[in-house]
Amino acid sequence: QVQLVESGGGLVQPGGSLRLSCSASGRVDRINDMGWYRQSPGKQRDLVPGITSGGSTNYADSVKVRFTITRDNAKNTVYLQKNNLKPEGTAVYYCNADITSFRGRYYGSINYWGQGTQVTVSS
Repeated sequence: QVQLVESGGGLVQPGGSLRLSCSASGRVDRINDMGWYRQSPGKQRDLVPGITSGGSTNYADSVKVRFTITRDNAKNTVYLQKNNLKPEGTAVYYCNADITSFRGRYYGSINYWGQGTQVTVSS
């Protein structure tokens, strides 16, 4: 069984920084695309940045300059460095990963979600 565990959320003042981490554990043979989504109350869950297995990234326009996504394939971990945080960035942040695992007779890929970590930007 595969799990994604996020950490690093919390309360931060406007203009501050946070670094989120998400690690995959269990039977992980390959991690393909990974990404961070955020969901504010009453809104849909939106992709913030994504990163491919080769390291190519894509960002939502609202965070392009302020956020950086990276990954450490040796540690099965993806990071999100968030700088110059704004109050509208208050949301639950979810890690998402497409993971390939051996299933006894074949390799199969499943999309997984983390449990979410709350980020609150407030003075």
